[in-house]
Amino acid sequence: CDKAFSQSSTLIIHQRIHTGEKPYQCSQCDKGFLFKRDLIKHHRKHTGNKPYKCSQCDKAFSLSSTLINYQRIHTGEKPYQCSQCDKAFLLKSDLTKHQR
Repeated sequence: CDKAFSQSSTLIIHQRIHTGEKPYQCSQCDKGFLFKRDLIKHHRKHTGNKPYKCSQCDKAFSLSSTLINYQRIHTGEKPYQCSQCDKAFLLKSDLTKHQR
């Protein structure tokens, strides 16, 4: 492709998109990942590790993004507003479904 990078390490990582190389393999299910951080997140599915705890109740989550979305239940925040009507949603995916 036409992308250019200032660091060779960034180019190598980008080339994996084209080659399909996934150097970080899960030892439990053989699923592969481009990035080590994604393997670490995936590994929590096998271990049940849920390091992100809600400060309002005793629920815990394996992903920080899931905790952020969940906490909106407590705050009532609905950040995704429909541009066609006054309806607002907790999740972007719910807004997308609504707009179809």
